[in-house]
Amino acid sequence: MMKKFLIALGGFAFWGAVALAHAQTPSAAPAAAPVAEPQAGFVKSVRGNVQLLSTAGTPRTASAGDALTAVDRIVTGPDSSAAVVLRDDTTLVVGPSSRLDLKEFHFNATTHEGGVLVSLLRGSMRMITGLIGKTNPDAIRVETQTATIGIRGTDFIVQTDGQP
Repeated sequence: MMKKFLIALGGFAFWGAVALAHAQTPSAAPAAAPVAEPQAGFVKSVRGNVQLLSTAGTPRTASAGDALTAVDRIVTGPDSSAAVVLRDDTTLVVGPSSRLDLKEFHFNATTHEGGVLVSLLRGSMRMITGLIGKTNPDAIRVETQTATIGIRGTDFIVQTDGQP
């Protein structure tokens, strides 16, 4: 009896919050806000000097928990590294003195369809693929200065010196 009462009470609270939010919504459409890039993942850990650069080239110091968009560049200094986790649970570990572009990331959590394209411009990277790599390995691509790599495994390391 008490359980049914609590469920009903929770339902009333939910619908009350929805009605309150609807009542507080202005009737006129707000001015168009800039469309933010969808979140591709987050920074899991940072060691040393790590910067994130947006498409506009604006650098920001990376911290654990920072959002990562599908067009960010990760730049690590000497003796620095970063680990990022994408929405499909792909993990990227970027080594010291590296530049990595997350050029493309899309993922449908329901169907597990998507794609990942990263470009390692300099340095090293370890990738442990997530759901996209497990369901469609051909959808994971890693570019370097001299080659594009098609991935058939789920855990690998790539290193480049950045010279063509």
